[in-house]
Amino acid sequence: MVNQNERAELHKTIWKIANDLRGAVDGWEFKAYVLGSIFYRFISENICDYIHQLMAAAGQPDFDYAAISDEMAERIRQKMVEEKGYFVLPSQLFQNVVKTAERDENLNEHLTTIFRSIEASAQGTDSEDALRGLFSDFAVDSQALGSTVIKRNQLLAKVLKTVATMELGSKYDDTDNDTFGDTYEFLMQMYASEAGKSGGEFFTPQQVSEVLARLASWNNPHINKVYDPACGSGSLLLKFAKTIGRENPHLKYYGQEVNPTTYNLCRINMFLHNVNYDNFDIRLEDTLLKPQHMEVAQECKGFDAIVSNPPYSLKWEGKDNTILINDERYAPAGVLAPKSAADLAFTMHMLWHLSETGTAAIVEFPGVLYRGGDEKKIRQYLINNNFVDTVIQLPANLFFGVGIATCIIVLKRSAKTDASVLFIDASKLFAKNGNKNVLLPEHQDKIVQLFANRRDEQNLAKLVKNDDILANDANLSVSSYVEQEDTREVIDIAEVNSKLEKLVTKGNELNKKIDEIIMELEG
Repeated sequence: MVNQNERAELHKTIWKIANDLRGAVDGWEFKAYVLGSIFYRFISENICDYIHQLMAAAGQPDFDYAAISDEMAERIRQKMVEEKGYFVLPSQLFQNVVKTAERDENLNEHLTTIFRSIEASAQGTDSEDALRGLFSDFAVDSQALGSTVIKRNQLLAKVLKTVATMELGSKYDDTDNDTFGDTYEFLMQMYASEAGKSGGEFFTPQQVSEVLARLASWNNPHINKVYDPACGSGSLLLKFAKTIGRENPHLKYYGQEVNPTTYNLCRINMFLHNVNYDNFDIRLEDTLLKPQHMEVAQECKGFDAIVSNPPYSLKWEGKDNTILINDERYAPAGVLAPKSAADLAFTMHMLWHLSETGTAAIVEFPGVLYRGGDEKKIRQYLINNNFVDTVIQLPANLFFGVGIATCIIVLKRSAKTDASVLFIDASKLFAKNGNKNVLLPEHQDKIVQLFANRRDEQNLAKLVKNDDILANDANLSVSSYVEQEDTREVIDIAEVNSKLEKLVTKGNELNKKIDEIIMELEG
């Protein structure tokens, strides 16, 4: 396992390589080629490693899958698809393709055939949904890569060769060695940071993901299913893979995403973090209008942990769609979230999917905490039923493309021991990192500690009864309950007056001496 310094140096080197590589191509558009190539390399090396382990156990430690014929490899196709979810012929392996890429005049067509073949290997099997369209964003004939086929192939070859040189490790069954997945998320973060608002739509900063996962899993050792209905690239779900998932290899990951590109990134991210295809279920569809996991939630009586950073102030059909008011997810509140801001529609959706003993940790736009109208009625429903456990005010400028200070709402169905809401002001718990703010480990620990203690702490936390909140217009804004620390200088009036008196006395004495001098001069 690489240490933090080695990891930082690796990241710095990889980002320089990826940045230099793209040339004049827009970074946000170019990410598909770098990230796609990393994934192609990963599945190629991963399947080789898996086969080599099987052959070593069978008494053939020197077996080299990359060196055998495609015809011979066909004998194990079915077994590989059943166990890994996909199949790659030796001639299609990344390490073999990269050897001749610079000389391959038909590289674009060759790659298209390979990617289609890998995806097709899962057709008609349990892994079909996990593989379908994974390489669809790797557009080999895009004009962005070059004006001619020759130029495009030259750049594609350069990308493959560059990715081949990256030091990404080789122990694919070691949960502590996650260099591929770690590098993939690092690059996504860098592309998101560079892209600003558009990047922030699919990536939640790692330190925020860490806090959400810790909150949702706090004091719950029996988490078997985690869910994110607006999963983006999957960074929130995968925080569980690095913690609970190491102890529970059967942990299931469920997510839904409306953006096809982001949907692909999420599934790729799952594979790169060694989450097998039968352990994740990521769907492409509009969560609010066409939820994909309601049957699963009903069968398992709700998800044990829900984490999400849904889009802020998203426009949706709301009351224009007469069917929605009778939707079992939204109906209990008696009203729908406004058409101009679907934030609380996502909240109601997640509450419906939450198990009786589970916890949901949701990043929210601050306006939903205090605005009136139908949003107030939804908050009243949540508070009246004691579903709101904690509200946490985060620092400003944590997210890409979003400078405002967001908040976290923690929901529980029946696991609360009191009829109160804990308010935590974490707005001052951050450090500067370039032009962004970040939550350092000590800041994350403090937030979780305040959450776990569930008691008043001056200027940081306040436990408020539900009835008092309802009497205050169901206002869930942290600043309404946690008193801000007064950082103004305390002035001691008595001390100031004493100093003034001394100054006046000295002034009078000085004036007297001046008068005496003037009189002597005149005499």
